[in-house]
Amino acid sequence: MLDNIRVVLVNTSHPGNIGAVARAMKTMGLSDLRLVAPDEYPHPYATSRSAGAEDILDQAMVVSSLQKAVGDCQLVVGTSARERKIPWPLINPRECAELAGQACEASKQVAIVFGREDRGLTNDELALCNYHVNIPACEGYSSLNLGAAVQVVTYELRMYQLAQDKPVNNQLASHESAFPDASHEEVERFLAHFEELLTQIEFLDPTNPGMVMTRFRRLFQRAMLDSREVNMLRGVLSDTQRIIKQLSKTKS
Repeated sequence: MLDNIRVVLVNTSHPGNIGAVARAMKTMGLSDLRLVAPDEYPHPYATSRSAGAEDILDQAMVVSSLQKAVGDCQLVVGTSARERKIPWPLINPRECAELAGQACEASKQVAIVFGREDRGLTNDELALCNYHVNIPACEGYSSLNLGAAVQVVTYELRMYQLAQDKPVNNQLASHESAFPDASHEEVERFLAHFEELLTQIEFLDPTNPGMVMTRFRRLFQRAMLDSREVNMLRGVLSDTQRIIKQLSKTKS
């Protein structure tokens, strides 16, 4: 199960924190680490803080953007320390482990995304995620360093794996489809196509888009579309654009 779960760190500023994350991952049985534009890496501090988890660091992949880090994933969960302007499905680490575990049982690729040490993930980055996970720390002192946050989440993933001898009744795990779930990249291409059509029919004003696309994004992320559904929707969009073009020629 844990082989299908990826830990993604975005713009990590201190290389020692990357080593601490590698250590946290190895103690809980995870090995897939992606680093999005870290400030300093590789670095001796990362190696020393990994405390024997150099193999995790050696195979870690460095990429330039979050989209590249999660493009082949079907379930993306972003960590968030606070509520955002637009409500998003918010879960705790135990619920995150259940969702991730059930997704893995359905042969899906999962990414758990952690943001910058000082300010976490941006709203745009969180918008790329299906769910937001929040660690319910004490309100009086809720500050967790990056390594500790990863340890909490990966511990719950490990505990879920150890409990797999117990029967699990979950819609996501039991869902059977002849078509694989759409990847993050496929959904992003659909959303870009959808936005193009909304602009074309003047439903969306590109000079003042407001939160329209963010709300549509939340709707489609929640739907967990499979590849055929995405292709069907894009076919509808293409046919609609074709008809608009034909009507435009007729009027002219």
